[in-house]
Amino acid sequence: MAAVREDLPQGRYGRSADERADRTLKAAGAVLGVLLLGVVGWFGYDYIAGQKISAEVIKFDVATDREVQVHLEMRKAADATGTCTVRSLAEDGSEVGRLDVRVDQRGETRIDAVVKVRTTQRATSAELVACTAG
Repeated sequence: MAAVREDLPQGRYGRSADERADRTLKAAGAVLGVLLLGVVGWFGYDYIAGQKISAEVIKFDVATDREVQVHLEMRKAADATGTCTVRSLAEDGSEVGRLDVRVDQRGETRIDAVVKVRTTQRATSAELVACTAG
């Protein structure tokens, strides 16, 4: 039995259609990958740089069945104003109190504030929902 050669001689007829398609797909994948990284980077930068007010709950104290005291630390650009929203939660996870805290001290970049959130029943926790500039 003689061995039968099924492929074309190397280099005689140029690249096959499969090799050209593979090269095209690799180039298209590379371009789309770079574009995706660029878009993700842009949105990430815009989110971080565009956020003019940020805050965190330092601690909270359930003062009574109808009130929670929340210690907030807010950071902002010197000329920024806005609102930070704090809410209190009951043991079952339902919201029992909410407060919008105005951040309008111009010229300051760091603000510590203790705010009182009135509740409809005894709260077990307090959390920062969001801060918005404007």
